[in-house]
Formats: sequence, structure tokens, C-alpha cells
Amino acid sequence: MDDVKILEAVERYIRGEMKPDERVYFEQLRKDNQEVDQMVVEHTVFLHQVNELAERKEFRSTLQEVHTDLAEKDLIHSAKLKGNDKVIYLWNRYKRVAAIAASIAGITALTFSGLVVAFSPKQDNQKLQELDRKLSIVTRDNVIQKAELNNIKRKIDPASFTSGGTGFLIDGKGYLVTNEHVIKNAKNIAVQNSKGIIYNAIVIHQDAARDIAILKIADDSFRVINSIPYNFKKSSTDLAEPIFTMGFPRNEIVYGEGYLSSKTGFLGDTLTCQIAIAANPGNSGSPVLNKNGEVIGLLSTRQKAAEGVVFAIQSKYINKAIEDLKKADSSYQNIRMPSGSLKGIERTEQVKKLEDYIFMVKIN
Repeated sequence: MDDVKILEAVERYIRGEMKPDERVYFEQLRKDNQEVDQMVVEHTVFLHQVNELAERKEFRSTLQEVHTDLAEKDLIHSAKLKGNDKVIYLWNRYKRVAAIAASIAGITALTFSGLVVAFSPKQDNQKLQELDRKLSIVTRDNVIQKAELNNIKRKIDPASFTSGGTGFLIDGKGYLVTNEHVIKNAKNIAVQNSKGIIYNAIVIHQDAARDIAILKIADDSFRVINSIPYNFKKSSTDLAEPIFTMGFPRNEIVYGEGYLSSKTGFLGDTLTCQIAIAANPGNSGSPVLNKNGEVIGLLSTRQKAAEGVVFAIQSKYINKAIEDLKKADSSYQNIRMPSGSLKGIERTEQVKKLEDYIFMVKIN
């Protein structure tokens, strides 16, 4: 299917214009190709946001028109429009047209940018999909090249890694958290930072029931990080609160954003919360953060049969996992959860500050 036909199909699918057999075929295509699925999810969410914005602008414009009409008929007291005031009135009246036109241009640009992404291998059809990923030959080759460029020598051959996900620091001494399903049955584990530097790591705590694992970087080349710029939110998060995440569904860090859609997870699960966001294999173990840069959860699974339905383990259970580790082994009493803050910082700057603390987790 060429790019133009894919674009037409996505638009017709979202508008509900497909015939039943055509819709069945397209839904199977979404299951088989995660990039097409992600394109539909992002396009649907964006259109919803654009429509909401257009409706708000139209409502405000209608209020302005009613106000002006009543003022001209002397039914209410209002200053007469003169000079620049008329220009402002015309702008308020017609600015929604310009906004909608700009939104259409933005949708077109985003859609075409999504078409250049290569299709992914087939995924399973389970109701809940764990978001770890298989490392392709190309990915492993890229890892080798980055390792050579950084003159890094490792005991484990980078090309031997077969699957992985994401993890992030909870203590600057090299302690990370990820999902238990990411490292389950691993013989060897390594973590790679955003600069391509690879470190050997070990599992020091596994909680299969909560799907949480704590890793420790066990590599002489790793240098202790004195300060981590984020913290873990202790109180509950409000519905509709904006959230964002950063992870490794590809061989480079990827940013995504959405909102909290439910305080519980799949079938009312109280361990997790539901978020509306695009997520793909490799996002397992990614931090989920609010607008203040506070960690509210650990991204874990998505619902296969629904668009943008993703689940994250609530941050309080990460704290619980650390407490359990300390009780089980007193040598880890020195683990200190981060207390940094990104509040009041622009999102682009928040992302720049976070990149160095989020790692690709790789296993064999």
C-alpha cells in the first residue's frame, strides 16, 4: 500500500466511511503494523483536540457577536467601537477561521511525517500487550557502531542482545527501575544511555506481582550522578491531568504526551492507572511524568484492541518496591529516592534535563 492510499485509508477509517469488509482489513493492518496503528491513534487524538479548540473559539466568537449586536441595538451599555477597536473586533470575529486553517495545515504536516516511518514486524493479539521489544539486527549494528565511537569495551557482545525496554534512575549511584517483564529470564543485562554508552547491570530486586524490577549498574566505568532533576509524586494524580513520557521504542529516545484517563487500570486494577498516549514495544519501563516533571508511574502495558489505551504502574508501588528491597537486604539502606524539581520549566527544557537519566534496557 503506497503512502497516498495509506493516508486516504486513515482518514476514511477515522471518519467511519469504510465498508465493513474494508474496515476489517484495515484493522488487521493496524494489528500487523504498529506504525500504522500509532498513526491512527495520534491522528484521532489530534483531531479531537483540534475540534475541541475550534468549538471553544467558535463559542467565544459567538458570545462576542451577541455582545456587539446587543450593544449596537442599545440593549446593553458598551463603549462604541472606534478605530483600532473595530480591527480588534474583526479579529475576534474571524480568528477562528484562521485557527482552523492553521490546524488543518498542522494535521497534514503531522500525517505526512508519520508516513516516512518504516513498518514494524507483527505483534500478538493479546488484550494486554507488554511493551518490551525485540532488538532487530539493524538496532544491534547501531549499538556496535556507537560503542566503537565511544571506545567502549564490554564483557558482553552488544550484538547478542535480543530484547529490551526502558528504565530510569531512582538513585544516582546507579540504581534504576524498569518492568519485571522486561528483564524476566535474562542471562545478561546492559543499559545504554542517550549518548550510546553501554553499562553492564544486574537485577537486585524483582516483584512479578507488581511487574517492577530494580537494577544496579555494575560497571567500573559508571560515574556516580550527584543530583537527579525529578522526584516521585506521593499524592494521587487528577483525571485529565496532562502527562508525558520518554522511552526507547526505537534505538533513540522518543517523547510522547497525553493525559490521565482513569485512576485505575484494566478491569479496575488498582495497581495501575490508565493513560491516553501512544506507546509501542520498547516503552515498557518508561517514566510517566506530570507537567511539573514528577514521576507518577511506570509505563507497562497497552490494551491491544483499543486506541491509545495504555496502563502505568502507580509511582507509590515503586516506593514500596524500594522499601521491600531494604527490608530484604540491609546493604541497600543507602538508596535515596530523588528529590529534584522541574516545576515551572518549559517542556523542551524539562526533556533536555531528563534525557541523561533514562536508559535503554537490553537483555539476552
